[in-house]
Amino acid sequence: MHIGKATGIQGCFLLLVYITISTVSPWLLTHPPSQSGKQNKMAPNDLFSVLAMLLLLLLPRPITAAHDYRNALRKSILFFEGQRSGKLPADQRLHWRRDSALHDGASAGVDLSGGYYDAGDNIKFGFPMAFTTTMLSWSVIDFEKSMGAELGNALKAVRWGTDYLMKATAKIGSGVVFVQVGDPYSDHNCWERPEDMDTLRTVFKIDASHPGSDVAGETAAALAAASIVFRSRDPSYSSMLLNRAVAVFQFADKHRGAYSNSLRRAVCPFYCDVNGYQDELLWAAAWLHKASRRRQYREYIVRNEVVLRAGDTINEFGWDNKHAGINVLISKEVLMGRANYFASFQQNADEFICSTLPGISHPQVQYSPGGLIFKAGGSNMQHVTSLSFLLLAYSNYLSHANKVVPCGETTATAALLKHLAKRQVDYILGDNPLGMSYMVGYGPRYPQRIHHRASSLPSVAAHPAHIGCKAGSRYFFSPNPNPNVLVGAVVGGPTNNTDSFPDSRPFFQQSEPTTYINAPLVGLLAFFSAHY
Repeated sequence: MHIGKATGIQGCFLLLVYITISTVSPWLLTHPPSQSGKQNKMAPNDLFSVLAMLLLLLLPRPITAAHDYRNALRKSILFFEGQRSGKLPADQRLHWRRDSALHDGASAGVDLSGGYYDAGDNIKFGFPMAFTTTMLSWSVIDFEKSMGAELGNALKAVRWGTDYLMKATAKIGSGVVFVQVGDPYSDHNCWERPEDMDTLRTVFKIDASHPGSDVAGETAAALAAASIVFRSRDPSYSSMLLNRAVAVFQFADKHRGAYSNSLRRAVCPFYCDVNGYQDELLWAAAWLHKASRRRQYREYIVRNEVVLRAGDTINEFGWDNKHAGINVLISKEVLMGRANYFASFQQNADEFICSTLPGISHPQVQYSPGGLIFKAGGSNMQHVTSLSFLLLAYSNYLSHANKVVPCGETTATAALLKHLAKRQVDYILGDNPLGMSYMVGYGPRYPQRIHHRASSLPSVAAHPAHIGCKAGSRYFFSPNPNPNVLVGAVVGGPTNNTDSFPDSRPFFQQSEPTTYINAPLVGLLAFFSAHY
């Protein structure tokens, strides 16, 4: 359904919209792309479309069972235990996983065991792992008071990431950062358990001659953010994290360049930095400023705002593009009245907020008929959880400052932003046209055949014998459900903006979970578990 411009019979149209929504879908928000090319500006004759959309957000929905956000929170954190690499701890709760990749780094003479597998394969990609750690840390920083009994598990998830990142940056004094373990082509040619891995565990690094400001900047951001998490809990560890973050950022800024150019075959097309490294430098500086309160980082941000293109692609946020996150993170200080020198970042954040509102046409932020945020490309849920996290975080900042966001002829309140974020979370948990949860193990119906090697192959306990590279193919193509339930994993989600979903391993863009889908979701679920 396309809601067009207002006509002379607006009252009848509203009634028709209400009847359609009530009987066909609780969340029908598809809208046409902008014809004006503007991001926030609305002509007067578009006002009705916006008001109609915002009205639909607030209309009563069909009665459904309330979601157990606390249960979903527990499971979203448990997922990270299924992604662990290295020697598993005694308190490991997903017992079908075992130790793996214990000798990672040996070929380079370093210990790179530990860390997370990024998704359904057995590679340790440093770029998305660092972003995952940053977002887990931000989730704790903003929402730890809502986590209850799960706070301890969230802290363990953060530390599993930072312990690895400390190993990966241990040679920073020599100008080296290790950014990946495993040859992706060798790994992707096999379907085998991480416990059985016999593929190449090649170690990839960046240095002064082969820069990677993007991955180094994100790593610095992760370490700085985590230093805030552990500041009062483990001051010594927190200090180590912050000091390392400072050193890694200095390296990233001094030796500028994209790691995709230095390590193209190893990282492209898997985690190729399409957006450029500039945003990661600002992102890292923003977290270092927040963690250290040192004047030098404030001055760096102000001095480099234009040079590093802070205002670019304001409605993007994920492992590759940090722009919206930078603006929201920095805006908190502006809204609190403490940093007017960052006012332009708040303006950018407001523009981001306006671009996400249903009814304000924007070519890069669309909604499916079922109400899911949809952006072009694969693994759409990464956009859903990351953008929703920013909506929720900004709504809290607005609430504390008693502010709203003006969006042309309408206004985005803190309550509206919370509502938008909650609707996205509810969609993930089952309030969608398929009546299906996209979180494995949550609800009566969820994906059964996720694209994940460890989950789809028999566990070591069930099948002690080695399963070789090609021997696992029969499990990949099997129509049977995965034998090991990767509880809490959120998959890539619907195929396109039609809300359809193929529950099939070969459709990896839809059926593969990733750590960076779950990391922002932890914060979202924590908040909603405490307030709804």
